[in-house]
Amino acid sequence: MKQLITALAIAACSVAGSSYAADAASAPTMSKQNTKMATCNKEAGERKGDERKAFMKSCLTDKKKAQNEKMKTCNADAAGKKGDERKAFMKECLSK
Repeated sequence: MKQLITALAIAACSVAGSSYAADAASAPTMSKQNTKMATCNKEAGERKGDERKAFMKSCLTDKKKAQNEKMKTCNADAAGKKGDERKAFMKECLSK
């Protein structure tokens, strides 16, 4: 009886393990928001509670503001450019 239970337990573990490996391999890459969250989370370090919550809010918001400012600057610099020329300029400007 113990041998049967042991055999069933081993079989169940091997099926669960192969299922987990397949899920991990097909996991999608992180989105920009997930990457931003991960970065802010690392920067938060050992902060806890309200201090951590405030830091995370500030960290995530600051990065949004920085992107908006970059967009405004690039738009102003792209004045007079049209079509593919503008598209190429904006792509290069925003990637800096």
